[in-house]
Amino acid sequence: MTAIELRGVTHRYEGVEMRFDLAVGAGEWLALIGPSGAGKSTLLDLVAGFLRPESGTVRLQGVDRTRDEPATRPISMMFQDNNLFAHLTAEENVAIGIEPRARLGRAARERARSALAEVGLEGFAKRRPSDMSGGERQRVALARVILRERPILLLDEPFAALGPALRAEMLALVASLRTRSPRPPTIVMVTHHPDDARGFADRLAFLEDGHIRLTGPVAELLDRSADSRLRAYLGERAPPREGL
Repeated sequence: MTAIELRGVTHRYEGVEMRFDLAVGAGEWLALIGPSGAGKSTLLDLVAGFLRPESGTVRLQGVDRTRDEPATRPISMMFQDNNLFAHLTAEENVAIGIEPRARLGRAARERARSALAEVGLEGFAKRRPSDMSGGERQRVALARVILRERPILLLDEPFAALGPALRAEMLALVASLRTRSPRPPTIVMVTHHPDDARGFADRLAFLEDGHIRLTGPVAELLDRSADSRLRAYLGERAPPREGL
């Protein structure tokens, strides 16, 4: 089953037309790489519904969602900014993902604490964002995503501000939670660190000038692609041909 399908989806930004044609299988982890301004975050915003395409179709799990509001789409999204409410505790910030009310019920709080425990934050329920590190705040945001149990997860560089070791730890946590899920979510991840895709993503897409230029297995594109545009982005020369 195809979880995400973009057919001729266009968006114009500062006079430049971006166009995306893409299919992502159910349960697949796709990493998007490319220079700044290539359209990576724009692609995610079109899938999530934060932007409306000028033309084309956005289908999610086989359903046309092109004109649907973001809240009605089967999607959770994590941003660089963890989007936590400063005045709420970790427990409340997580629970609000399923019960967006001023007074949270006991069941929602218990589920939130369970989700916090899953991301290694057992005992953090009453802490506020100001009392946590950057990595801990992103764990809270991840716990909220877990609790929502949406079949599609969009990651717009949520761990970019973390150091390399902590960023790898967070990606490993996402991978672990995905593996343990009875219905692994489809993940589309934007990153400026191509190595983040290694060991986690199933497939890589290289974007440039608002178009998807290449897609393929991670190792094939990062290690063996001879495409000059991708090699220039990676700061490398094309690999030598076999036998030479």
